[in-house]
Amino acid sequence: MLEIIDGRTQSVPVHVPRPRPVATTGDPAAAVSEIVAAVRLQGDEALLHYTQIFDGASLTPETLRVPEDDIARARSLVRPELIDALEVMAERLTTTHERQLPESWLDERADEMVGEVVRPLRRVGVYVPGGRAVYPSSVLMAAIPARVAGVEGIALASPPGRDGAIPEAVLAACAVAGIDEVYRMGGAQAIAALAYGTAAVRPVEKIVGPGNVYVTLAKRMVRGWVGTDSEAGPTEIAIVADGSADARVIAADLIAQAEHGPLGAHVLVTWDEQLAHSVMDALEQQLILHPRMDDVENALIEGGKVVLVTDLRQALDTVNSFACEHLQLMFEGAREQLDAIQNAGAVFVGSWSPVPAGDYVAGTNHVLPSGGSARFASGLSTRDFVKTIYVAELSEPALRRLAPHIDALAEAEGLPAHARAVRERLDPGTLP
Repeated sequence: MLEIIDGRTQSVPVHVPRPRPVATTGDPAAAVSEIVAAVRLQGDEALLHYTQIFDGASLTPETLRVPEDDIARARSLVRPELIDALEVMAERLTTTHERQLPESWLDERADEMVGEVVRPLRRVGVYVPGGRAVYPSSVLMAAIPARVAGVEGIALASPPGRDGAIPEAVLAACAVAGIDEVYRMGGAQAIAALAYGTAAVRPVEKIVGPGNVYVTLAKRMVRGWVGTDSEAGPTEIAIVADGSADARVIAADLIAQAEHGPLGAHVLVTWDEQLAHSVMDALEQQLILHPRMDDVENALIEGGKVVLVTDLRQALDTVNSFACEHLQLMFEGAREQLDAIQNAGAVFVGSWSPVPAGDYVAGTNHVLPSGGSARFASGLSTRDFVKTIYVAELSEPALRRLAPHIDALAEAEGLPAHARAVRERLDPGTLP
């Protein structure tokens, strides 16, 4: 079921291939470009047109936004256990994201000052996907760091059903997160509406949240006009394990990620060949218990790998090269090896730290870099919802001291007016 890659004959990191996207009919980029342009030019008319085509929902500008009373009422329409879980998630995320808040700083000397001031974004858009499943957790993962950062306006968009409804669980999560601006819109048309605004939708300054290929392409097209988070791809997990790990638990972890859908990467890296075969056996036994057995099995066949390595060092080099979204360390002394981890969206240490805990209530954010972007990107955090503004103040003596350096650099760069702007302050009357 899982492809075996034997890297024990080499000492370098093993290359772990990711599944290739399946061929699509038509040109998604061209379709998204048309949708984004139409919403930008025609506003609500185009937005509602595409909502009718793709979601089957007949809406008007007046019914596009979910009434605040419906959001508040949703708390009482879902199981109390879900509200309890959402509140625990919100509390634990708040604690994590409060620790991330950057602080303003000013370095004041005798005759000069330099520093940064931190300012929250004013309005952000949160996209919550629909279709395959319902994702109330994604509401909190995006909204909580924004709230902690001090963002005043959060507009949430999610695809409606044919009846125009947003799932009650999503609205309940909005109530827990304190979001009262929710729009019945999805896909590329929602991203365009959030970015450019329409008569019914106020524009935002940044858009975050995962989505399908059309959402991803739309975010790429509006980037620069507004900010966006990193592009979300299919789910990824790499598990580094030794013989002390339970093969049944590893199999359960691989299945848990595979149920997210196709094109994911589900990788076991080990130097214990017997463990690899035990995991294979456990997968066959557990798959028959899944209600979507065929889909999950296909995902594992498509993106499942067992990488055999010589030792722990090669294993860690391999996962650093892979730079996956989720990394589980299930071997003795795992915490002591954290310093060796350079590239991962999130790391889960020890056999009692499964990825689903991080998806929900561990306190980590589950909006993470994927597709190898963990080499240069981080998971969603409070820092994504603030900006820093440089501040400088010079006294006359400080400017006189620095003027010769400004002269030299301005001359080298062919910008004489830069130097004159300084000299006119120090020697008034030199300019006509």
